[in-house]
Amino acid sequence: MWTDPECPVARAVDVVGDRWSLLIIRDAMAGARSFTDFQQRTGIARNILADRLRKLAAHDLITQVEAPSGKRRVYALTEAGKDLFAVIVTLRQWGERHAFEAGEPRSVLVDEQGEVVPELVPVAIGGAPLTSDTTSVRGPG
Repeated sequence: MWTDPECPVARAVDVVGDRWSLLIIRDAMAGARSFTDFQQRTGIARNILADRLRKLAAHDLITQVEAPSGKRRVYALTEAGKDLFAVIVTLRQWGERHAFEAGEPRSVLVDEQGEVVPELVPVAIGGAPLTSDTTSVRGPG
């Protein structure tokens, strides 16, 4: 059951709004594939991890595929899971600005050339930055 059936944000939060789901998605984007990978990277309890993996699979964000060795199955992001990349980057960048003290060590997201990923900013068709002050929500219909 959706908490707010007409709101895309509420529906998204219903699917991936808990801490563990987002960290699983983050780690899948960073190369985690096995149950053990996710458990070791997050420190999540095995029963909670199993539950979140089932939920993410039920919502088609992650799926099990045959490992290259063919000896077991591993997890992989689906296209819907990969579509969360901008969400993870934006959340990371918010954390860099607001969740660390000045000079506090932290990881950094870089591109293939080793350059720090620039800040993601939504822009209007004409290129002007969009903010909560310059946008509004229109109801369905």
